[in-house]
Amino acid sequence: MNLLFAWRYFKSKKTTNAINIIAWISVTAIAVVTASLIVVFSVFNGFEELVKGLYTDFYADVNISAASGKIIHLSPTQIANIKAIEGVAATSLVVQEKALLMNGDNQSIVVVKGVDEANRLVNNISHHIINGKFNTGTTASPRLVLGAGVAYAINANVESSLTPLVLNLPNKQAAKFNAEEGFNSYSLYAVGSYAVQQEFDDKYVFTNLDFLKYMLYMGANDYSEVEIKLAPKVNTDKVIDKLKALLGKDFVVASRYQQNQSLYSAMQVEKWVIYGVTCLILAIAAFNIIGALTMLVLEKQKDIAVLKAMGAFDSVVRNIFLSEGVLLAIIGTAIGVVLATLICLLQIQFHLVPLQGGSFLIDYYPVQLLVTDYIIVIATVFVIAVLAAYLPARKASEQGVSLRS
Repeated sequence: MNLLFAWRYFKSKKTTNAINIIAWISVTAIAVVTASLIVVFSVFNGFEELVKGLYTDFYADVNISAASGKIIHLSPTQIANIKAIEGVAATSLVVQEKALLMNGDNQSIVVVKGVDEANRLVNNISHHIINGKFNTGTTASPRLVLGAGVAYAINANVESSLTPLVLNLPNKQAAKFNAEEGFNSYSLYAVGSYAVQQEFDDKYVFTNLDFLKYMLYMGANDYSEVEIKLAPKVNTDKVIDKLKALLGKDFVVASRYQQNQSLYSAMQVEKWVIYGVTCLILAIAAFNIIGALTMLVLEKQKDIAVLKAMGAFDSVVRNIFLSEGVLLAIIGTAIGVVLATLICLLQIQFHLVPLQGGSFLIDYYPVQLLVTDYIIVIATVFVIAVLAAYLPARKASEQGVSLRS
């Protein structure tokens, strides 16, 4: 019944046209803010999914590293036990170290990762090769796969290079650090380059695991980390708990989220900061609801008096005008939801809004629609609308009974 009264009040002709104008301004403001929130959330979702996809291609589902120092010691039995844990689909042994990579007079500080053949199963770097091929060679004949940024920095041509690159690794057995004894150098060819994102492309190069262990004087059971690929739909936390129980406190076992916690946290913070700012705009827009309902209360003073004379309680009158505020929110939210959904679907289908510049992996704003965003936005709009409508609704309920004009 309350909504019926509210609907009749909304569509009925008023003595003052300004009441209708303010009501429609309220609806328009709610629609615009609702659409803006959903669109902004969807764009954030799109970028977040894009970044997570890139990190998924570089980082393993689970990583095992040393609790202190840079080296972990794993026997063949321990490695076999890791592989035997339910949910572990593939494991890759990794050694990494900083190095100086030179191509004639061009040089760059890089992180060189020595990987085994199973590394292709753990991450998708091999799917991002832009020149040459992903081939790390053998112990006797190692090869390099460069990040696109590294290849550019040292002016390396991975497809038709006639001269090898020089990889300078720290000599951990040197008695003192100098140019002659401080580095172990090796000449090898680059056969491929990849492009995932700049953070990785400018930093990492890949080579053969056993070759890198030989150059760093590492023991047969020494590694920097173990990268693990999990089977689909496996509970990551359960697998991590089993790995921690197996390996003990000398090892750190981290999920992909834990390996990049600062990045994921920053993305969430940015999203909710935008949400907070937009809610402030919505709160300002809610003053239109207060104005519209206040003027409507003045317009319907006689109706209120008649209702009270017929025995209506204050709560009935209050709920009628609260329902008026809710009705404004329903109409505005419905328009905003339809508008935002249409905009997002058009962007997904036709990429109408491009990204400026040519250095991105994609040339348009990515969008991903989530039901949870709709729920959050609709709930926020309704809460603010009800709060805005409460004050004029309460004033209406407190109005005395007087039928005299």
